[in-house]
Amino acid sequence: MSQFLATVHTAAVAVAVDPHVRLLADAVPNVTPEMPKDVDKPVQSLLNWTAGLGLAAAVLGGLLGWGAVAVGHNSERAALAARGKQAILWSLFGAGGIGVTAALVTTFYNMGK
Repeated sequence: MSQFLATVHTAAVAVAVDPHVRLLADAVPNVTPEMPKDVDKPVQSLLNWTAGLGLAAAVLGGLLGWGAVAVGHNSERAALAARGKQAILWSLFGAGGIGVTAALVTTFYNMGK
């Protein structure tokens, strides 16, 4: 083990002394990353439409779940009412997941601006 550590130490000293060795890439001077305007607007529209359609589908699933609960309760079909309750919960989880994911994606997308 000590021989291994001695070899690593010797290599580290050799790398530290050599002025031509770069362990990490240097930053490119005078460059600021930004999204081209021709690409920015369509991508932002795509992200907004995706989030909107996903939330609309979650709302529709919740409404259909409430309808299944009403029909199952009034017609004494317990299985239909139970499936409707599950649909309501899953639509709420789905809407929350879509909302959080859309916010995170938009936030990280806008960090490059």
